[in-house]
Amino acid sequence: MSERTPLLHYRLSASVNESGEHRDTRTGRDEDEHRSPAAVGRKPAAKQPPKLNIFFGVVIPTLLSMFSVVVFLRIGFVVGQCGLYQTIAMLLVAYFIISMTVLSVCAISTNGALDAGGAYYMISRALGPEFGGSIGIMFFLANVCGSALYVLGLVEAMLTTFGVPEDGSSLSASRYMVLPTGYWWSLLYGTVILLLCVLVCLIGAHIYAKATFLIFIIVIVVLGTIFISFFIVPFRTVQLPGHRNASIGPTSANFTGFKLDTLMGNVQADYTVDYTTGVMMSFATVFAVMFNGCTGIMAGSNMSGDLKNPSYSIPRGTITAVIFTFVIYNLLSILISCTCDRVLLQQDYGFLTDINVWHPFVTIGVYSSTLSAAMSNLIGASRVLYALSRDDLFGRFLSPAKHTSSSGNPWVSVLISWFLVQLVLFSGKLNTIASIVTIFFLLVYAAVDLACLALEWAYAPNFRFLLVFVIVALFIYFFNFSLTDRCFQVRKYLLMLDVRKDHVKFWRPQVLLMVSNPRCSVGLITFINDIKKSGLYALTLSVSVFVSADVLPSDPLQSQYDSWLSLVDHLNIKAFVNLTLADSVRHGVQHLLFISGLGGMRPNTLVLGFYDDTPPQDQLQDSALPICRFSESAAQVDDPENQSDPPFHFPPVRGGVSVGRDGKSLGPQEYVCIIADAVKMLKNVALVRYFGQFDRTQSLQGSVFVDVWPVNLLRPDSAAYVDTCSLFLLQLACILNMTRAWQKAKLRLFLCVEEGRSLKGTEQKLKHLLKDLRMKADICTVPWDSQIALHWQRQTRSGKIEEMESEEDGVEDDKEFANSFPSNTSRVSDEYLQAVNKLILDQTLRPPAVRFLYLPRPPADTSRYHDYLHQLELLTRNLGPTLLIHGVTPVITTDL
Repeated sequence: MSERTPLLHYRLSASVNESGEHRDTRTGRDEDEHRSPAAVGRKPAAKQPPKLNIFFGVVIPTLLSMFSVVVFLRIGFVVGQCGLYQTIAMLLVAYFIISMTVLSVCAISTNGALDAGGAYYMISRALGPEFGGSIGIMFFLANVCGSALYVLGLVEAMLTTFGVPEDGSSLSASRYMVLPTGYWWSLLYGTVILLLCVLVCLIGAHIYAKATFLIFIIVIVVLGTIFISFFIVPFRTVQLPGHRNASIGPTSANFTGFKLDTLMGNVQADYTVDYTTGVMMSFATVFAVMFNGCTGIMAGSNMSGDLKNPSYSIPRGTITAVIFTFVIYNLLSILISCTCDRVLLQQDYGFLTDINVWHPFVTIGVYSSTLSAAMSNLIGASRVLYALSRDDLFGRFLSPAKHTSSSGNPWVSVLISWFLVQLVLFSGKLNTIASIVTIFFLLVYAAVDLACLALEWAYAPNFRFLLVFVIVALFIYFFNFSLTDRCFQVRKYLLMLDVRKDHVKFWRPQVLLMVSNPRCSVGLITFINDIKKSGLYALTLSVSVFVSADVLPSDPLQSQYDSWLSLVDHLNIKAFVNLTLADSVRHGVQHLLFISGLGGMRPNTLVLGFYDDTPPQDQLQDSALPICRFSESAAQVDDPENQSDPPFHFPPVRGGVSVGRDGKSLGPQEYVCIIADAVKMLKNVALVRYFGQFDRTQSLQGSVFVDVWPVNLLRPDSAAYVDTCSLFLLQLACILNMTRAWQKAKLRLFLCVEEGRSLKGTEQKLKHLLKDLRMKADICTVPWDSQIALHWQRQTRSGKIEEMESEEDGVEDDKEFANSFPSNTSRVSDEYLQAVNKLILDQTLRPPAVRFLYLPRPPADTSRYHDYLHQLELLTRNLGPTLLIHGVTPVITTDL
C-alpha cells in the first residue's frame, strides 16, 4: 500500500475516523488542509444549515429539471415533427439511456460515503482523479450550458406571451404584448433572469430547496390543469403566433378534442422547418431537443454535499423522479396526438397555454419550472467546480473556487459559473444550444456507466453490480480478434499497476498458497480458488523444496512442473505455479514472498496448512472424490493404451515436505517463525485446518452457513470488533459469499457479550458497520461469562508476573513492528481454550461449511512459540474446516 493511504477506513456513526480526523481517501491528506489555518482544530462559529432529505434534496430538483422546458414548450414540437410512433420510440431510447445511468449512479452512490461534487465525486473516487477530472470538466460545462438553455426557454416563453411581434403586425397582438423583441432584448431579459438565479444560489442550497418546493407545488397544479383541459375544453380555434404570414400558410389551427381523425393525422412523422431557427428538422435534431427533458437526472446527485444521507437518498429519489416523468411524458404525447391539429403542434410551441381552462396557469408553470431548472443547473455547476478546485486537479487556476461562505456555500464557484452561463446566453436561441447540451450530458452519462462497468470488471470487493452492457460483447470481440500484440498489452498494463497508487477501496486478495503435496490438498486448493472469487484475483500455488546437497546434477523441479500445470487444468482453477529450492522451508517461503508476482500483482496474503498430526489422505487416488474420477477419465483419453499410468506424477503422500509429522524437517518452532516472518513483511496470514477431506459439493448441499468470529479469543480482556484484523476477516468472508457457488450461504457473525455490558449499543454499532460495508450477515449474540471467568481466574493466579511480562513483550513489539497490531501476549489456560472451543461447537445444530476465526500474531518472545501453537490447536480442535486469519492490510473503506 502507498504510504499516503490511511491505515483504516470505517464508519460507525459519523463520517470521521477514530482519531477524529477526516481524511481525503484519494490523497491521504487531512481535510483540514483545505481550510484556513484559523479554522483548523476548532468548530466553525457559524451555524450550519440543516441537511436536505430525500424529497426536498433529490425528488423535487430532479422532477423540476426534467420537466422544465420540454414538458411545457417542446412536447408538442416533438409530437408535431416526429409523430406519435417516433415520439414514443424516442422516449423509450432516451429513458433506456438514462435508466442505465441511473442504475450506475445507484451502484456507485451506495458504494461509499458521498461528498459534494455529485457525479464528478463518484467518478473520481471510483476510477481516480485523472479520469474523474476530465469528466468533471465536461459535466461542469454541461450544467453551464443547461442553465443557459433553461434561461433562454424562459425568455422564449415570456416573449410568446408578452412580446411584440417582430413584423409589427397587430393581427395577433394583444394589450399584454408590451415587451420589445429582438436579439439584444432577449439577451437583456436572459441576463436579468440569470441574476435572479445567482442571488438565490448565493444565499445557499437551503433557500434553493425552499424555493423549489414552492415551484414544485405550482408545477404539479399546472400539470393537473393541463390533463383536465384535454377532457373538458371543447373545440377551439387557436391563433398562431405573429411569426406566421398569411400569404405563406394558415394563421390559425384547431384544438379538436378527442377525435380518431386527429390521432391518425399525428401518428406518422412530418418534419418541417423550425420557426424559431429556420432550420429543417430531422430525427436527430428533434431527439437532441427532446433529450433535454431527460438530462435532469443528475440534479439530485449534484446536491450530494447538502443531503443528510446521500447514499440512501440519491438512488431512491432519482428512480422515483424518472418513473414519474416517464409516465407523464407518454401520457401527454398520447393526449396531444388525439386532440391537436398537426399545424398547431408545428407552428405554436406554446399551444398548451391556449387550450388550458385558464390561460395563465400554463404561463405560471412555464416560468416556474424553467426558472427552477436554471437554478438547479447553476447550483450543480458550482458544486462540481468547487469539488474540482478542492481536489487541486488544475493547480492555482481554480484555487479561488475553493472559497466558501461561513455556512459552507461555495460562492466563488457560483460566480464563476454565472459568468460562463452569461457567455452562453449570447447564442440567443434555445434550439441552437440544445444539441450541445445533449452531447455533453450523453458523454457524462457514458462516463458514469463506464465507471460502474470498470468497478464490476475490476471486481472491487463490496461493489454492487446493476448493469450488463453491450460493451462486454464488444470488448470480447476486440480482444479475441484484434491484431495488436497481446504480449505488449500485457506488459503495458502490468507496468501500469503501480503499487504507489494503491488504494484501500481497490484491495483484493492476492493469495500465495503453500502446498507441500497436492495429493492431500485438493480440497484446500479449490476452496482458496473460491475465496479469491473464482480466479479473478491472483492465486499462486507454491512448493518449497529443500535439498542438502551443495551441487545439483540437474533441476529437480522441472519434473514436477508439468504435473502441477496439469493439476491446475484438471481442477479448472486460475492460478500461477511457482516452485523453489531452499535449504529450509522457512527460507523457501521467504524467497517466494519476496519474488512471487509481478508489479502490483504480488501476493498480499499467505495461506498455510495447519501444524497438526491429522493423517493425510491421498485425494488423487481416492475414487470416491470427484477430482479423482475426473482425473482418471482424462488420463484414459490422453493414453488409451496405458490406462494404469497416473495422470499426475507427484510423490506419495508421506514423501516430500510435510508438516507436523515426526521425522520431517519442519518443526513447530520454524512453523511459527514462518507466520511471524509473513507478518513482519506486512503480509496477511491464513492458517487452514481440517481441509484434508473438504468437498465443496457436499458442503454446499442444503442450508449453508459461514460462521465468522471477528474477536481475538486469545485476548478476551481486549476484544474488539473493528480493528484491522477483524475487518479483514469480514472482508474475506464477504468475498467468499460473492462467488457463484457460495452465494446461497448465509453469513453469521458471532458477537461475544458479557453480562452488564451494553449489548444493544454494541450490536447496533456492528449493524451500522455491516450496513456501511454492505455486508449481509446475521448477528448472533453469544454470552460467554463462564469462559471469561475461567480466563480471569488464571489471570488472578498469575497476577503481577503476567502483567509484567505483558508490558515487556509490548515494549519489544513496539520496537519490532512498525504497525501497532493487536497484542496477543496473554497466557490463557487450557481450561479457558477448551471452554471457548466447546462454546463455538455448541452454537449451531448444523455445523457450518467453514468457520473464520481471528488469528493473533505470534508473541514477540520466540520461546513461547510452542505455547502459541498449542493454544491455536486447542481453540480449533474438531471445529471442521476452519480458517485462522490475521490481517495487517486495511481492506475496507466506506468512502468512494
